[in-house]
Amino acid sequence: MSLSFDPDTIPLPVGHFIGGELISAEDGIEIRRPSDGKSYVACPVAGIDMVDRAVESAKAALKASNWGGVRPRERTKALQAWADLIEAEAATLARIEALCSTRPVGQLVAGDIAITAEQIRFFAEFADKEGGDLAPTDDGSLGMIMSEPYGVVGAITPWNFPLSMAGWKLGPALAAGNAVVLKPSEMTPFSTVYIAQLAVRAGLPAGLVNVVLGDGPTTGTALTGHPDIAKVSFTGSTRAGSAIMENVARTGVKPMTLELGGKSPQLVFADADLDKAAIAIAGSVTFNAGQACVAGTRLIVEKSVADRLTAAILGKMKAARPGPTWDATTQYSPIISERQRARIGGIVRAAVEAGGECLTGGNMMDHAGYFYEPTLIGGVDQSNPAIVEEIFGPVLTVQTFETEEEALALSSHSTYGLASGLFTSDLSRTIRFARKLEAGTVWVNRYSRSRDHILPTGGYKRSGIGKDLGREAYLANRRTKSVLISL
Repeated sequence: MSLSFDPDTIPLPVGHFIGGELISAEDGIEIRRPSDGKSYVACPVAGIDMVDRAVESAKAALKASNWGGVRPRERTKALQAWADLIEAEAATLARIEALCSTRPVGQLVAGDIAITAEQIRFFAEFADKEGGDLAPTDDGSLGMIMSEPYGVVGAITPWNFPLSMAGWKLGPALAAGNAVVLKPSEMTPFSTVYIAQLAVRAGLPAGLVNVVLGDGPTTGTALTGHPDIAKVSFTGSTRAGSAIMENVARTGVKPMTLELGGKSPQLVFADADLDKAAIAIAGSVTFNAGQACVAGTRLIVEKSVADRLTAAILGKMKAARPGPTWDATTQYSPIISERQRARIGGIVRAAVEAGGECLTGGNMMDHAGYFYEPTLIGGVDQSNPAIVEEIFGPVLTVQTFETEEEALALSSHSTYGLASGLFTSDLSRTIRFARKLEAGTVWVNRYSRSRDHILPTGGYKRSGIGKDLGREAYLANRRTKSVLISL
């Protein structure tokens, strides 16, 4: 069965999902399809009262179900059943997500949706395997470190990978015994509502997973500042993350996990497999049209092989062909909105005005929707806007080096430290650079995540606080207390 579909025929779960019920609203934010620019629905905006209703529902569900206090294996079983249902409903989820977002339907079933189910299963297995501990004390006392859930977690996810980002937040929080109130991006909200509905169908207690729709200033502010939200988890821009920190500081103190922006370097040495490097580097900025926080947008290549590598990357970038996300054959994504496409174009123009040379691309594509050409810019220094700014689009810069010291200096960014790539066949160099690169993730001879969900992700500098994925994400959703008993 082909996954291609008519975008005008897809029913959407338009509304907030609270206490196991879809709550409709008439007014909202106009949403346009990235693939053709057509306005197709309004996203409701939850105010303080609706957010409070969702938080109260989460609290009531925790109390009624004793979710945090049941046998941990019961949580595991429930989450595994949910993951099974997500896979069973993959075609429906893929069409909802593709309609609203930049993700091509042909990439979703085996990619984002399968990964979301895997992540939920991965975290489900922690429920009965991670807990408290005994502490070494003298013979006259017994020391224990008890672990318990926070209560209600407030989560906010971005528009670029709606389903898999929801999995990042929901999986560890629920496995750890919490309830969640989640706000997806107002541009791509409906697949998240649908998987919340699937959670109830799979047997999770109604109210454990609540989804409130709306924008950041209204809904996000109400959610992160709510006094009964015990922990905040956010993925998005550094600017938005800073605003959340400010809001939380203004309304109270609570732990936060923030996975924020990036401007990630890819370093290529002359001894690398250049063909393999070209595929990885071009793919990192054409996949989802570069709309990923970890996109490797700064190529730093040894001067002796720069021309050869650049030529290979140019060929792959020029081969990108735009297509609507509802066509199963589409490989190259649109930009999420006209506003974002205009921002990309503005930074590219500023980069050229500052002395950069546009080697390919640099323009909007002649195609319906919000498409932008894959773009490669050379002749840039560390002050060029294309180096400084997180563009969040299909734009790659190229710089050259002659020594390892120069390569490291170019790789360091004053603001970001989310991810980095290194291409070399020298094992000693690999270890040296893995130690010295200022990034939360270092990929060697590749530039992409694997499906090894045990590896945590998170940034240095202003790229974030804490970790998503891995054991670290589960533990971040538990709090500990020390107990000392005299014997």
